[in-house]
Amino acid sequence: MSNSTQEDRLKQVKSILVSQPKPSDDKSPYYVLANKYNIKIDFRPFIQVDPINVKDFRKQKVDILKHTAVIFTSRNAVDHFFRLCKELKVEVPADMKYFCISEQTANYLQKYIVVRKRKIFTGSRTAQDLIEILKKHKNEKYVFPCSNIRKEDIPVFLEESNYHFTEAIIYETVASDLSDLDDVLYDIIAFYSPSGINSLFVNFPGFKQNDTRIAVFGPTTAQAAKDAGLISDIEAPLPNAPSMTGALELYIKKANNLD
Repeated sequence: MSNSTQEDRLKQVKSILVSQPKPSDDKSPYYVLANKYNIKIDFRPFIQVDPINVKDFRKQKVDILKHTAVIFTSRNAVDHFFRLCKELKVEVPADMKYFCISEQTANYLQKYIVVRKRKIFTGSRTAQDLIEILKKHKNEKYVFPCSNIRKEDIPVFLEESNYHFTEAIIYETVASDLSDLDDVLYDIIAFYSPSGINSLFVNFPGFKQNDTRIAVFGPTTAQAAKDAGLISDIEAPLPNAPSMTGALELYIKKANNLD
């Protein structure tokens, strides 16, 4: 996008739609942003997680008990893995090892197991961090519970490195029904995933961006917006704004002449 086009699209911001659930924490940076700049911010998850039932799971022919380790990349994966185990009447062995993408995901395991008695390996934050740990444990037999929509990095690494692993789809990420929104007439719509972009067009096939500014988080979301013919006016993370709210604030200051 040329500078002249950027300037043409730099219009005042009064309303933002965030394609995620409403934060439970009243100290959320979004609330701070809304109050600081007197902006209306609405929240609406554009995607939802639907469980895979036992019948459909069995079709995948995944035997959980033939594995020695589980890879978890989200809380959803943890919830649906243990839900399925309960429904299948599978008792997860006490010596099962758990490889978690972050400390937050590892801590969430406490909901289902006594963490201090288990072998848990934790990445710092990203898939690459977790891959570095997996490199030290090549002899495990991994099961990778995931969504029908997931990132490629971990399964590609496991496959290319000839690890023994089984991918198990245990939940589906689908577009939420947004028909009650009537329209999406906001100054900015903020997206966090390619699935959110897809949901916009599933719900509003005739959506025209016009003066709506699109904010995207991460390169895959930016690419999805581009593929859908959208202009990404705000991209995060930025060197001087690592969060979505930080990138939004920089844009609001400029667009609303608050610099």
